[in-house]
Amino acid sequence: MEKHVLDKPFVKVEPELCKGCGLCIDACPPHVLEFHSSFNTKGYHYAYYVGDGCTGCGVCFYACPEPEAITVYKKGYEYAGEEVA
Repeated sequence: MEKHVLDKPFVKVEPELCKGCGLCIDACPPHVLEFHSSFNTKGYHYAYYVGDGCTGCGVCFYACPEPEAITVYKKGYEYAGEEVA
């Protein structure tokens, strides 16, 4: 299996675990999270990563009350399989 290394950090939000509280959006220092215009199956506008600018600080992760809703991938993260960013 091919190995990949991230060249920049990014955030992955699991839409079905997000309840749309916005705490991660408010907490994000570089403001790279926003509410999606679509709804998840529970009826919430969910947060999503809008693109470049994530510093990998993890503030969004710590602000989120939903376990496993947000994963922060830091620069240099190594993984096997499909590309994540």
